[in-house]
Amino acid sequence: QVRPVESGGGLVQAGGSLRLSCAASGRTFSNRAMCWFRQAPMKEREFVAAISWSGRLTYYADSVKGRFTISRDNAKNTVYLQMNSLEPEDTAVYYCAAGQNMLPGQQYYNPTYYDYWGQGTQVTVSS
Repeated sequence: QVRPVESGGGLVQAGGSLRLSCAASGRTFSNRAMCWFRQAPMKEREFVAAISWSGRLTYYADSVKGRFTISRDNAKNTVYLQMNSLEPEDTAVYYCAAGQNMLPGQQYYNPTYYDYWGQGTQVTVSS
């Protein structure tokens, strides 16, 4: 079992940066792909980024490609999301989740692939 806990959210002006962290307890963290999703008010939860167990493979939504970077430190059981050039459209609650196994394959964008979810952290980007 993995229990993700997100942190690092906050209020930032458009064009600014934030780094989210997801600290996950559990011995199987390093054997699982990890991801970030987000959910804005009145919208469905959407995929943001994912990373394989080793960190060698990463996946991004088109809307964040080139601006966001996902990374992980298995020694610290932590996944990061570096967010640059933030836009008001990035305002949402950001969730971290642990995948069912090491490589998500073509399921990286599918929320049902991820077994364990955190409570989320709010990111607000002002214009």
